[in-house]
Amino acid sequence: MEKLTFYALSAPEKLDRIGGYLSERLSRDVARHRYGYVCIAMEALDQLLMACHCQSINLFVESFLKMVRKLLESDKPSLQILGTNSFVKFANIEEDTPSYHRSYDFFVSRFSEMCHSSYEDPDIRTKIRMAGIKGLQGVVRKTVNDELQANIWDPQHMDKIVPSLLFNLQSGERTESRSPSPLQASEKEKESPVELTERCFRELLGRAAYGNIKNAVTPVLMHLDNHSLWEGKSFAVRCFKIIMYSIQSQHSHLVIQQLLGHLDANSKNSATVRAGIVEVLLEAAAIAASGSVGPTVLEVFNTLLRQLRLSVDYELTGSYDGSTNIGTKIIKAHEERQLQEAVIRTIGSFANTLPTYQRSEVMFFIMGKISVPGVHLALPEGTRMIQVMLLKSLVQVTAGYQTTNMLTALPTSFLEPLLSLSLTEDPEVRLLVLQILLSLIDRHENRPKFSNIRCVISDISVLKLKVDKCSRQDNLFMKKHGQQLYRHIYLGCKEQSSGRQHYESLFALLGLLSVELANEEVVVDLIRLTLALQDLALSTDEGLPVYNRCAVHALAAAYLNLICQLTTVPAFCQHIHEVIEVRQKEIPHLLPEDVFVDNPKLPSSLEKVEGDVLFLQSKITEVLGGSGYNTERLATPYVPQFTDEDRLSKRKSIGETISLQVEVESRNTGTGTLCCLCLPLVDSVGMEEQERERRRQVVEKFQKAPFEEIAAHCDSPDDGTDSISQLFFPRSRPPPSPSGTISSGYGQSQNRSVPIYEMKFPDLCVY
Repeated sequence: MEKLTFYALSAPEKLDRIGGYLSERLSRDVARHRYGYVCIAMEALDQLLMACHCQSINLFVESFLKMVRKLLESDKPSLQILGTNSFVKFANIEEDTPSYHRSYDFFVSRFSEMCHSSYEDPDIRTKIRMAGIKGLQGVVRKTVNDELQANIWDPQHMDKIVPSLLFNLQSGERTESRSPSPLQASEKEKESPVELTERCFRELLGRAAYGNIKNAVTPVLMHLDNHSLWEGKSFAVRCFKIIMYSIQSQHSHLVIQQLLGHLDANSKNSATVRAGIVEVLLEAAAIAASGSVGPTVLEVFNTLLRQLRLSVDYELTGSYDGSTNIGTKIIKAHEERQLQEAVIRTIGSFANTLPTYQRSEVMFFIMGKISVPGVHLALPEGTRMIQVMLLKSLVQVTAGYQTTNMLTALPTSFLEPLLSLSLTEDPEVRLLVLQILLSLIDRHENRPKFSNIRCVISDISVLKLKVDKCSRQDNLFMKKHGQQLYRHIYLGCKEQSSGRQHYESLFALLGLLSVELANEEVVVDLIRLTLALQDLALSTDEGLPVYNRCAVHALAAAYLNLICQLTTVPAFCQHIHEVIEVRQKEIPHLLPEDVFVDNPKLPSSLEKVEGDVLFLQSKITEVLGGSGYNTERLATPYVPQFTDEDRLSKRKSIGETISLQVEVESRNTGTGTLCCLCLPLVDSVGMEEQERERRRQVVEKFQKAPFEEIAAHCDSPDDGTDSISQLFFPRSRPPPSPSGTISSGYGQSQNRSVPIYEMKFPDLCVY
């Protein structure tokens, strides 16, 4: 060999003839079963190949590959392994000159076939399979970076290579994927086909460029489909963990998009298959780097929400095509529910990978798909279920959401429909809305500290609340939306279907408003609201059950105990603690300890709740007024605003209907509704405040309402125009008219009704 190698290096032009001679000898020895000589010839070829790197090596390589092919075609396992080992050595050689005519199609096919070997002897079978894996690894190394070679990423090659690797990966007993950068395996592990396969698979994926990812992942999806491997989940998850960890991080979104497309393609497959794909998506999203979902963020969520809607439809109809014909697949409701839960978890997982601004877009996107009460007055069961699923998705998206500006986190376009949902009769929907609000308002992780309302804490310093100074944006937010939030807290306490979780969430919401968004004015409003809740619990007109009345009393006690310690006014704290002590002795069922437990001990009826067991508005006004709080505002009882949402939800009680709140309705609104504003039911201070509020609401209504609706008001014969005019203008001065006025009896001026086309408008008003 030394002489032969020296000769080949001295006269490289003879290399092709040397290769041809060795090839001819080896072919003759294989045919005559002289395997010793075969091994000698292959050893000679290998050594010459390793030693010679001249430009004329191409022809020698052709002889070499011809001999490797001859060995691989043999039915003797030892020759197959010998040929594979020689090919692997060749694959590790970097050639100086390109080859234009070399083909590796046979090697891809043969090595793939060896990966599926079913040889009787298990030890030999393992060796053949490992040889096949090494051979595929060699083909990839040899061709992946050489543009002149056959494109190994073509589907015709990938459809053989990837399933062969997955077949061997699946045959192993391990179920957990290795870490992204596995440590050097021991010698024993190197002998395992599974370990070797995983290394080969990782190497293949690591070499994939942007345009090749799809061709590498598609055979994986097809293999999992063909062998029903989605349902077990563990193997599919393991495969995609390997994929996500092995490819370049900037390509992660391509894999996710392929999975989403595959999920759509399997829309009518069984729930277990779809759930398996969704679970894989969940794992893939968790591995993907932040923001790697790519530019089509909303399309990702649109696909998932579409699958959620389809699953609900399947659950309700009982079949995939909406019919119950013989032969259609029967839907299993519990499997569909498992799928729905998996989709919701996946939505949350995707949201966690997004930056804040994209998460906001997703929140608005999901909210736009939720049916708001009033638009559909009586929601059918399917719509209600989808509404619940979308809200659960929104809960996942908002979990852990952090923002410095509440105006951007909760804009009007998002907050108003969200609060409208809190007026529905469905207790599950109301609870989900509260969870969303809590997630968005909690910016300092205070929410868990308000989760325990089961006892009145004498010293809230143990909670270690994080309280920051209220920013200018926070003040603006509360000026704009504070009254809406108070109103929905009040109405939430008023609901007969509210349970323990609702009241605990409402307490948390009050607590978060106090530590996250409270200035002096907000504190006063929250105290007034709490006292109004106490009055609500005392009232028998609302028909609240005993549990609800006790729960509202307990909620008010727990919150006043919190807010008095946050304001640090000693006299205020003293009054609150005195009332709580009296309750502990006389009527403990009005405190959280006896109400918010698994088996509350409540009386059959609530009577004679008066005197020292009540928090007194006059006393609180007096003690807070001495500390600089607005006594006039404190002395004014809180009355919730009632707006269009109540009309849309069609759930006003008689007491609400005759309340002193303006209701400018788009239909069936007469002068009587507005005239009832003049009923003298409260003291003069309350009247002034409510008068201002009425005017504000009417002005806002005419600013925001569509032109057609305002025109309909003006054209209707009984539209309450006189009452509206009285609100807009003092009675001592009649409203001006573009067409002037005419005199009537008793020396008073009267508006003259003239056609619009005769009116004279200022130039600035004409467009």
